[in-house]
Amino acid sequence: MTLGAQPAASVAELVAMRRPKPIWVRMGRFARHKPLGFAGVVVIFLMFFMAISAPVISRFDPNEVRSADRFSGPNGSYFFGTDKFGRDVYSRVVYGSRISLEVGFVAVGIALFGGTVVGIICGYFGGWVDMLTQRVMDTLMAIPVLVFAMVMVSALGPSIVNVMIALGIIGIPQASRVVRGAVLSVMENPYIESARSVGAGGLRIGLFHILPNVTAPIIIIGTAGLGSVILAEASLSFLGLGTPPPAPSWGGMLSGQAQSYGVQYPWLVLAPGIALTLAVLGFNLFGDALRDVWDPRLRGTQ
Repeated sequence: MTLGAQPAASVAELVAMRRPKPIWVRMGRFARHKPLGFAGVVVIFLMFFMAISAPVISRFDPNEVRSADRFSGPNGSYFFGTDKFGRDVYSRVVYGSRISLEVGFVAVGIALFGGTVVGIICGYFGGWVDMLTQRVMDTLMAIPVLVFAMVMVSALGPSIVNVMIALGIIGIPQASRVVRGAVLSVMENPYIESARSVGAGGLRIGLFHILPNVTAPIIIIGTAGLGSVILAEASLSFLGLGTPPPAPSWGGMLSGQAQSYGVQYPWLVLAPGIALTLAVLGFNLFGDALRDVWDPRLRGTQ
């Protein structure tokens, strides 16, 4: 009886070992092994919470003008003070997180979609298709990012939609390079030849055999690129080519009146500057940790 019960117990233990661990257990392990990455997760979570609950946690309308409260310092009513129009800086910083996240995710989505399509086509077909496409990507990557974005936004006109389109197009070459390298590695596996031998077409192979195996690098470059896109949007808004006023963009808050009155009223610069720095730092730390966890060459390193 005892010997007969042992296999059942072994099977139960094996099933328990293969069962996915709860999310809090995995997050605890991630926090122990990658403390900086976990700090980035906390910053990202706080940024999402701030964006989602902006109408609840903000004190005032971010665009409401109060002439009597111009340049009020931080106090019980205005946590981060007011600007030259009497607008609450704290409320503008809170609502500015919405613009940064919206621009970041849409632009990165455009870059990942375009880069994935181009990378899979180049890696799968190779030959002259790969060579010609990569030369175009090299040309685009040779142009400085901010200069390319300025030219595109100037041609399309300053608006949040045009900023997302411009930053998304800029990210396609880098994303395509990463995806192409992963596809070339996947193409060496025997199951690709097996799929071809049973008559699978290029579209089916790309969607069901190649794409699932290059998902990890796509997610990594997307996460790491969010910080760069948020910073690029702030730079364009700082130059007057990004989100048009009076929308509460962090980059727009750092330009104009912040340049003129920043020394005399430092809260005009500190509040959006710290928010922008923490957002970019959080996404960069999380992206680096995610790369270390999913890249087998870096697994086990600190």
